[in-house]
Amino acid sequence: MNSDTLKELYNKKLETLNQRISSLVANSALDLHQASLEEVKELATTIVDIETAELNKDVAKLLEQKEAIDRELEKKSEALQDAKYNVFNTLESELTSNPAFVLKLHQVKLQSIDLYDILSEMVESAIISALEKDSDGDISETIIEVIKEITFESIKEGSLNTIRVRKILSTILITAIDISEATPNRADDILRATLKGMRSGLVRSIDRFKKRLTFMPMEAKHILIEDYDTIMEDLSQTDTLFSQVIAIQAAHNTAQINTILLQINKDMSYDLEELVHISKETAEVMRKRFASFAKNAVKKADMAMKSPRAKEAKRMGIQALGVAKVALGTAIKSAKDAIDTKDK
Repeated sequence: MNSDTLKELYNKKLETLNQRISSLVANSALDLHQASLEEVKELATTIVDIETAELNKDVAKLLEQKEAIDRELEKKSEALQDAKYNVFNTLESELTSNPAFVLKLHQVKLQSIDLYDILSEMVESAIISALEKDSDGDISETIIEVIKEITFESIKEGSLNTIRVRKILSTILITAIDISEATPNRADDILRATLKGMRSGLVRSIDRFKKRLTFMPMEAKHILIEDYDTIMEDLSQTDTLFSQVIAIQAAHNTAQINTILLQINKDMSYDLEELVHISKETAEVMRKRFASFAKNAVKKADMAMKSPRAKEAKRMGIQALGVAKVALGTAIKSAKDAIDTKDK
């Protein structure tokens, strides 16, 4: 019996879901004992579609609204960034005669603008400027400092999670690699200085996070508690994350860049001790500060496990195990039958 026929037989006027299902099964003349998987699927899917039709419409409508809000949010975010640029650029042009002020203004600008959207372009500009200003001398210290500052400012205000930090570090390194390929005679200097700057910026970001934990107001702590396990795990592997970023980019680039990056990664293994140390310290501060909150979170999780949805998930897990056992039993039986047939 197809879904159209089942829909015609489904009586929405009956008061309860039990009554509606019983009526459909009776009127469809479906033999529940002999029903195939396809017939059971057709029956269940049809009932689900009918019973959730209005909710599906509501969800679709809300998704449309969400997409519209997301588009508007993106536009407004870009407008906000442009407005910030405009203010800083106008300030600079009006007060260009005061170099000391302009220098401080640039520092404030770096702290006020969302750097992630322009991260690649900013890194490129900074490294190229360093090369142009000191084409023959040692550019290492200059690049280390500028990359340290860019890394710190890019990471510090957002979430200290692996995905975000990895994206920032990867973007900076990829940009430095592109410049290195264009200036192969300075590739080692550029990449070594870039990675040292990235490491120092990451250490500084974690150190800032540690200090903020100490003075964080109580009302803000729930934000961290929601991410407690993730942050603790991320802090335990910052050195691995850093090395992975280098190794991944080494594997995706030319033989020359690959060799340079792998050598730098090897050379920096001892330099990462500072990163490991500050990460452990931060994890310990977080553990002490949020011990009571973490216990409360466990209690809440325990309560959540008793919710209707959690109970349903448990039921489905048991049901899935049953399905797997039946499938395994059928496969074993089929295999045995095949062997017995072959032996005959």
